[in-house]
Amino acid sequence: MKSIEVKSLSKTFGEFKAVDDISFDVKQGEIFGFLGANGAGKSTTIRMLCGIIGPTKGDALVGGYSIMNESEKVKENIGYMSQRFSLYNDLTVEENINFFGGIYGLADKELNERKKWVLKTANLIGKEKLLTESLPGGIKQRLALGTAVIHRPKIVFLDEPTSGVDPISRRGFWELINDLADEGITVFVTTHYLEEAEFCNNIILINAGKLIAEGSSKELKENYLNSSIYEIECSNPVLAMEVLETKNFVNETSIFGNNIHINVADSFKNKELISELLNGKEISVNKIQKIVPTLEDVFIHLLEEGKHVS
Repeated sequence: MKSIEVKSLSKTFGEFKAVDDISFDVKQGEIFGFLGANGAGKSTTIRMLCGIIGPTKGDALVGGYSIMNESEKVKENIGYMSQRFSLYNDLTVEENINFFGGIYGLADKELNERKKWVLKTANLIGKEKLLTESLPGGIKQRLALGTAVIHRPKIVFLDEPTSGVDPISRRGFWELINDLADEGITVFVTTHYLEEAEFCNNIILINAGKLIAEGSSKELKENYLNSSIYEIECSNPVLAMEVLETKNFVNETSIFGNNIHINVADSFKNKELISELLNGKEISVNKIQKIVPTLEDVFIHLLEEGKHVS
């Protein structure tokens, strides 16, 4: 069963085409990752699907309601959390919960029951009177998600929900997302942290407003990147990239933390050649190993492929 059906959706701002004729479906109860770099069109798409802004062309059904003709119904039946956490910092924890519960029509016994659930989810039992601005980022994030689903929506949209949050809190947040999916809630999440997509059931990659790939993490790696990837740990990764980019056996290079990844031609077999090239430029090599491609490797490959096509 489909929770979301997107049909030839476009959005332009003047001459700028933020979203360019995209179509896709999201199944009920899945964690759906909508991934791309900043400015790729993720937030514009999610704002259209939430009924916040209207599309220039096309339509989408969200929970069975048209974003073009029934945007208020869409808003009533979804949860939404933005990258700014969607909370009021000058209100207490309890005041925020009461406010969002009231927006969604909760009152009395139902509101009290859901308030207890939000407090437990956010690890804030006994801290109801704290000002929200005093909370650590990870706890505030969990509170924001709790208030976004306080009314038990079937679909929740999370727009860059882990932006600016430490890695440990991010992992805990994704455990909470998995709990929601286990309850049958469809989770539509945008992120530019490609490693987070490993937690998603299905993934779409978007660039410059266009969809460029779709599938599970495993499918993306198998279907869109067939060449080998080597990771190199060396003393001067920037210079090493410059050296390797000029070689015929290297298809693509990219920085990964303090190391570099290179995508090599099928004919390449001798990794000692890399050491010889870099040592010749007085770059000391600590390690070279063939690795399983990451989603970031796939994304970089698709972007480079797109440049060649255009």
